[in-house]
Amino acid sequence: MMIRFSFSAARCTLLLTGFLLGGQPGTSHAGTTLDKVKSSGKLSCGLISELEEYNKEDRHGALDALGGEICKAVAVAVLGDGAQVTTKTYPVELEALNGLAKAEVDLLVGVTPSVSNMAIHGVAFGPPVFYDGQGFMVDKAAGITSMQDLAGRKVCYIDGTEYQPVVDPIMQARHIAYLPYPFQEEGEMDAALVVRHCDAETADISKLADKRSGFHARAEDFVLLPEILTLDPVAPAYRQGDAQWAAIVDWTIYALIQAEASGITKDSVAHITKSDDLVAQHLLGIDYSTAVALGLDHPWAARVIAAVGNYGEIYDRTTGAASALDLPRGLNALWTQGGLMRPLPVR
Repeated sequence: MMIRFSFSAARCTLLLTGFLLGGQPGTSHAGTTLDKVKSSGKLSCGLISELEEYNKEDRHGALDALGGEICKAVAVAVLGDGAQVTTKTYPVELEALNGLAKAEVDLLVGVTPSVSNMAIHGVAFGPPVFYDGQGFMVDKAAGITSMQDLAGRKVCYIDGTEYQPVVDPIMQARHIAYLPYPFQEEGEMDAALVVRHCDAETADISKLADKRSGFHARAEDFVLLPEILTLDPVAPAYRQGDAQWAAIVDWTIYALIQAEASGITKDSVAHITKSDDLVAQHLLGIDYSTAVALGLDHPWAARVIAAVGNYGEIYDRTTGAASALDLPRGLNALWTQGGLMRPLPVR
């Protein structure tokens, strides 16, 4: 597996421009989010849900269900059982980040962190809730099981995106002479893959899985190759200058991940509150320290897990085997199982 990070010159220019103009938008709302959520009795959650018409700025597939569960977890941590969540969907990341900066929403889940967005929109990012990355989708019947098998094959992609510039140097380094096949329309490209005019499609894996689900009866005929070429994590975003709100969001996510690592589930959490396991004690607030540090009530983490389950449970029903995307855990497995999901100590 090869993972590469990319950063565009255009984004770098925007970043410098933002600093030269001397402003970080959104900071006028700093420090007010928790009070706003408590006074309104609900959390306003921003999600990315792309339109039917393909936009070349969209990298990820349908991850709004996962994002919605993260928002619900944060709402329960702050407001308790029966917490209300209202959602506002945005078609692309730029609109969503603008909406967050303008305080249209309290929390945004579904964007890829970048230093340019941090500076331009005055936002900060929490820990990743999903690790996406560019990969390949092929028809199982084609007998392609790895990138090496793409030699002499047509690899399709949407023209004008970063997909080909990522693939080219990697293919050259591995001496794989593939055939680039650009398309302007996503539907046309998908049809070409189905009828074998394309041997493979390349895009982020969540996007490919989303497209595969649209193949309906033929969805099971298509698989993702094991190689991942880039790392495009999806994370929550919040306005800068609000340290307590950022900490609540971050440690709610860490609690979900630690719950899975500790074997604490939605159904079992009520019976583990008296566990002798020190990590579980810290997580479930037996020593009160985490709750005091975050400004939450004592059983906040136990209440969150009882409401939404642990990270693995959330993943399975929104993104994994029980969802339309049917994505294996891969990079999103726990660090103990070869993945990248790991919490900071919840104590």
